[in-house]
Amino acid sequence: MKTIMIVAAHKPYRMPEDPCYLPLQVGAAGKPPLGFQRDCEGESISEKNPYYCELTGLYWAWKNTESDALGLCHYRRHFARRGAGDKFSRILSGSEIEALLAENDILLPKKRHYWIETTRQQYEHAHHAEDLRVTRQILSERCPQALGSWDAVMSKTAGHRFNMFIMKRKFADAYCAWLFPILFELEARLDISGYSAYDARVFGFVGERLLDVWLAWKGCRYRDIPYVFLEHQNWLKKGAAFLHRKFAGGRK
Repeated sequence: MKTIMIVAAHKPYRMPEDPCYLPLQVGAAGKPPLGFQRDCEGESISEKNPYYCELTGLYWAWKNTESDALGLCHYRRHFARRGAGDKFSRILSGSEIEALLAENDILLPKKRHYWIETTRQQYEHAHHAEDLRVTRQILSERCPQALGSWDAVMSKTAGHRFNMFIMKRKFADAYCAWLFPILFELEARLDISGYSAYDARVFGFVGERLLDVWLAWKGCRYRDIPYVFLEHQNWLKKGAAFLHRKFAGGRK
């Protein structure tokens, strides 16, 4: 089995040595080379990276690679096996991914839980409610069969994030063929001229939520896999910011 694991990166960073991993410089258009594959070669949307985040890398891989399985992870965030010790040594190898895909069609990172608010509420407190309203309208026009799944996903208090996945190629291709036309239409309709640089990453953020919608609509079976964040994460600060958005109606 040939597996391609895209590692989205925008700066030099230590990369897994297993040959299934392909470091990809995202948003490479007009930027100095990092020594990685660049997402501006071939058919690409590299110039949209400030708005689509790592999804410019997914688009590049979809359009310019062939494989039996396709995955997307981040330079600091990888699928991993459980265990103690060095985080980097726990990153899944190509053979481990292949063994997991022998029994599963789709592998996803463990869900993020919000506990006290729904996916919709969390998004609207952190970003702009209009993003979701327009996305739902587009779904109602282009894929009304998925509206029930959209509403169900928006009402849940947990979901898969980071745009990370590993899929057998036929599932990855089908997902990308569904996802990107929706995001392109959202881009055409949404006025983000007044958004901050952070909120302008809207199409990456909405893409995160659409993954669960597609999975639910298609009835896909998947397995959640642990992941590691290779740097220190200040959970106290993140938790305080979450509560501030929830109860004070603003960002901290």
